[in-house]
Amino acid sequence: MAGALQGIRVLDLTRILAGPWCTQLLGDLGADVIKIEHPDTGDDTRKWGPPWLKDSDGNETGDAAYFFSANRNKASVSLNLKSEKGVAILKELVAISDVFVENFKVGGLARLGLDYDSLKTLNPGLIYLSITGFGQTGPMASQPGYDYLIQGLGGLMSITGQADSEPGGGPQRVGIAIADINTGFYSVIAILSALYHRTTSGKGQHIDLALLDCQVGWLANQAMNYLIGGKIPQRTGNGHPNLVPYQPFATADGNIIIAVGNNKQFEALCEFIHLPELSKDVRYSTNADRIENRESLIQTISDEIVKHKDDYWLAGLPAAGVPCSIINNIEQVFDHPQVKARNMQIELPHPVAGKVPGVANPINFSETKVEYRTAPPIHGQDTRRILSELLGYDEEAIDNLEKNNTV
Repeated sequence: MAGALQGIRVLDLTRILAGPWCTQLLGDLGADVIKIEHPDTGDDTRKWGPPWLKDSDGNETGDAAYFFSANRNKASVSLNLKSEKGVAILKELVAISDVFVENFKVGGLARLGLDYDSLKTLNPGLIYLSITGFGQTGPMASQPGYDYLIQGLGGLMSITGQADSEPGGGPQRVGIAIADINTGFYSVIAILSALYHRTTSGKGQHIDLALLDCQVGWLANQAMNYLIGGKIPQRTGNGHPNLVPYQPFATADGNIIIAVGNNKQFEALCEFIHLPELSKDVRYSTNADRIENRESLIQTISDEIVKHKDDYWLAGLPAAGVPCSIINNIEQVFDHPQVKARNMQIELPHPVAGKVPGVANPINFSETKVEYRTAPPIHGQDTRRILSELLGYDEEAIDNLEKNNTV
């Protein structure tokens, strides 16, 4: 079955993670994605190693594992936008494309005549999405933005990590570039919405997305805790600010997570640990009471959980209706029977490495299947094909472009 976005062509002028994450998702959904890379350097993350992809003989290829996280289902075209001919070729591609995604600095593409106002004259239906650190307006618009900066500036690190009063206290970043990933998701939502609008209006539009805006928008309940409650949220380590008990507990041989989301689950937990009286104790009978008396309750539960090994709790608590899980490392994640059953690890053919592992797209359609057509491309591997098939350049013309360092 064809992907839902079959027939949609995307020009991807992004690098690092937020933009490539967006365009990879579009590619998974069936879009034809053409990744534009500088002839000399390509996407920055090709060099963000180690580890490096190895070829079929075990030699390092020079492409970092990082790059392979966000660039499958794309064709790579090397194009020098510092040359007039390179810009002209890109405009030819714009004329036959639906979506244009870029993460240049504000004004960077306008100097080349590649801003939205210029390109919409070539293609009035073009969906043009700009990703920057801080957006197209505001006092910080001209500054570059990286995920780590955004996690700090956008408040995420202030609520992540142990409290200052605890050992190891202080702000912590999330272990992946979550501001970038989150912006990539918002980007896909915005593009799909704009494409739908185009079906009824015939008009394209410019979409302005900022990493900082997306991070602030993603503060969810913590933002509302502040805006309604008037109290600045603090770091609570592995505890939850709005639910108790909802955190890891040490067992006799490891750690488990118990996530109680309502009174019924709390009562079931108390029954299972042979302390049914806890659920009737006025200090703990409601979630609000449990938050107020968090320390004493957690200590009482901890004293019971540590008496048995992981397996005891992992088997017994879910059966009793209490959400519980182990804390896996990444190797254990991909070895977990549920993850295997959901086919979350994939493998794609690669012209140098033979095969490349990957992480599946978690969307499961009944009709329009997610597609895994190609592994993340070698730098510039599709330049000649795209110029020939889509733009009609002959071999001699392409040879001349290569000699002039245009491609």
